[in-house]
Amino acid sequence: MSTARYDVIVIGSGPGGEGAAMKAAKDGKSVAVVERYSSIGGGCTHWATIPSKALRHAVGSLMEVRKSPLFAQVIADLDVSFPQLVATANSVIAKQVSLRRSFYDRNDVTLIQGKARFTGSHTVEIENSHGAIERAEAPCFVLAVGSRPYRPADVDFNHPRIFDSDTILSLDHSPHSITIYGAGVVGCEYASIFRNLGCKVNLVNTREKLLAFLDDEIIDALAYHLRDEGVLIRNNEEAEKVEGQADGVVLTLKSGKKLKSDVILWANGRTGNTDDMGLEPLGINPDSRGNLQVDEHYRTTMPHIYAVGDVVGFPSLASAAYDQGRFAASHLVHGYCDERLVQNVPVGIYTTPEISSLGATERELTEKRVPYEVGHAQFRSLARAQITGHMVGMLKLLFHRETLELLGIHCFGYQASEIVHIGQAIMSQKGEANSLLYFINTTFNYPTMAEAYRVAALNGYNRVSE
Repeated sequence: MSTARYDVIVIGSGPGGEGAAMKAAKDGKSVAVVERYSSIGGGCTHWATIPSKALRHAVGSLMEVRKSPLFAQVIADLDVSFPQLVATANSVIAKQVSLRRSFYDRNDVTLIQGKARFTGSHTVEIENSHGAIERAEAPCFVLAVGSRPYRPADVDFNHPRIFDSDTILSLDHSPHSITIYGAGVVGCEYASIFRNLGCKVNLVNTREKLLAFLDDEIIDALAYHLRDEGVLIRNNEEAEKVEGQADGVVLTLKSGKKLKSDVILWANGRTGNTDDMGLEPLGINPDSRGNLQVDEHYRTTMPHIYAVGDVVGFPSLASAAYDQGRFAASHLVHGYCDERLVQNVPVGIYTTPEISSLGATERELTEKRVPYEVGHAQFRSLARAQITGHMVGMLKLLFHRETLELLGIHCFGYQASEIVHIGQAIMSQKGEANSLLYFINTTFNYPTMAEAYRVAALNGYNRVSE
């Protein structure tokens, strides 16, 4: 069997793999990307980020029309099913796959379909979907194999009413009720989607609060609005047993509660796709969830083998994975990289209303004893929000009381994931350029949602100048 030789072999074609491949190719390296599935894009494109956000947008558009006095009577009997929404998402997926394939073609990156397994520290065997095997070698590798939903052994995922966040896209009807076990980002996003479709939703959270990494004020706002829409949230609960029945699913909790619904979505954690890759003989040992430990340059215990994206754990964001891939490729080519590539990564959560944040929370600043102050802008006071009808939400700026340095941005409401980037640009500046005064002294288009920065900055500045 002949062996193909490349400068870099990337395993996985999700955001992390694409970022690494594009960077290495543009730096003049011969690159091969191995993808186990027939279509490129990884879980981000096919099962996670793109489908769920497309579903959320479609549901949001439907809700806007239904709530509009102008159209309410016209579409009173309009019924949109979950499979119809998935079909919309599938059209976006197809466009994304075509676009991403063109990137590889233009940069002369070789795409190889199959599952890769290390047979040596510099060699992999790749078995395609037809069972054929080819061998490839390279001095450097980037593992961007992603993750999949965690499946406990005692839950029967073959039952037609039991789903995880990958298989939920195959749901062929709109259920009357759904229990979502796990209130992380995925669980909260799907709770919004199904509730806005008119489903009864049980959201079971294994922790004390929703999304505890967020600012407390944002957490409280999310919980309030989910409950206001009719989502039943149960905090501090753990599953005892899941029973699939002919007419539904019963989730028994350790507290003694029993929740019966048409279907259940198990969204409690993820597992790295590192099984059967031949890593252990190389001294690379995944943890109990299949994740890999890496250093500050994204190198595993084998310095020529890098790992990026979901397989290295937090923050498990598509945006961060792409930058991590670029970071790793820059390091393996040049031996160094500007670490700013992977700093100040915003979090975007596509619930209804939307959430985005960047930087420190009030809780973190208090624990570190940083003298900070808060500036608020309530969306209901913005002309643009009043025009569009999206008056639920706020922008919250955290800044140093003495230097006015911007320390954190927390946004809840319409276009939050877009609004946060204005503040991100200022936070990335050094010294006096990172200052609350930028927003006070800058003229914003009127009426816009971006104007919230000026309102919040003035609100905060008034607190320290009184």
